[in-house]
Amino acid sequence: MSLLEKALRILGAYKVYEKWLHKSIKNGEIPLHIALILDGNRRWALEKGYNPWEGHRFGAEKVDELLDWCLELGVKIVTLYVFSTENFKRPAKEVEELFQLLKEKGLQYLKDERIHKNHVRIKAIGRKELLPEDVREVLEKLEEATSNYDNFFINIAVAYGGRAEIVDATRNIARKVLSGELNIDDINEEVIEKHLYTADLPKKDPDLIIRTSGEERISNFLLWQCAYSELVFLDVYWPEFRKIDLMRAIRIYQRRNRRLGA
Repeated sequence: MSLLEKALRILGAYKVYEKWLHKSIKNGEIPLHIALILDGNRRWALEKGYNPWEGHRFGAEKVDELLDWCLELGVKIVTLYVFSTENFKRPAKEVEELFQLLKEKGLQYLKDERIHKNHVRIKAIGRKELLPEDVREVLEKLEEATSNYDNFFINIAVAYGGRAEIVDATRNIARKVLSGELNIDDINEEVIEKHLYTADLPKKDPDLIIRTSGEERISNFLLWQCAYSELVFLDVYWPEFRKIDLMRAIRIYQRRNRRLGA
């Protein structure tokens, strides 16, 4: 059997499995809000002989595919962990390349027909003041251009940390208490949620959080919001993430008994 014939046979098996997975989940509950920790870009690149930052470029292309899959499956909100507050500690060249890539993707999405045709609202969440000015400006233009859309939501967690988010929310609440705008006895969970980066989402807490690369940590991601999220850890690097991996995670989600403390 030639290599081409073997490849076609493998591709045929993949398509059969993809169709079976889609059929098995389509009548179940599709998570409204999925958050993803896009892990494994650097390790994938090193194993392939690329520079570490080149893995992020391949990973960014995978995000384009993810958008199509979520639109098809009916997932309405996607939150992507792109760059954490801790990632500033990485080598300067890698951080520089990451920011350049983020700028390029922002400019791409400004003109992307899918974004406007499907009314996709895109928002960056995190300490955006830490970003280079040119990157921040592109993200702000993208937010402004999509601000009136409400059919699908993409959140880009950049310069983001779950603890930092809670600290920022606490500072804003404290300012309102000091100014007399808010009574300290009125502070409750709802007040805190209204001051988080995710406050304006129709579904603030992710139903499902997926982490790729085989690591099984939450890594300072959506610490408040993940209280009752289902966690799925997949042993695949992000650049190799496939539609069947997304559907497998959704199937796992559907099979779990979500009592939510009851």
